[in-house]
Amino acid sequence: MSGIGVIATLRVQPGKEAEFEGVFAELAAAVRANEPGNSYYRPFKTGEAGVYKILECYDDQAALDAHRASDHFRSIGARLGPCLAGAPEIETLSGI
Repeated sequence: MSGIGVIATLRVQPGKEAEFEGVFAELAAAVRANEPGNSYYRPFKTGEAGVYKILECYDDQAALDAHRASDHFRSIGARLGPCLAGAPEIETLSGI
């Protein structure tokens, strides 16, 4: 099994957590509905207030590129920006 894994760490401004979670739920639904090369896309809360980890799995680089270029990622993702306390930290992993 190969593929690409992504762990995105997002820091949300205090008081913006509910808004972030609502917008992210829309984004996750759009990813599931429109990205056949994505097999997993789910947010998790960490033990640190306002810090989320997004776990993502893609079939290959083309699927990851398609995710980043998709209309839903650009439009819905842009609505996450005002909730964030900084740029996302992205870790990309190679499947084995």
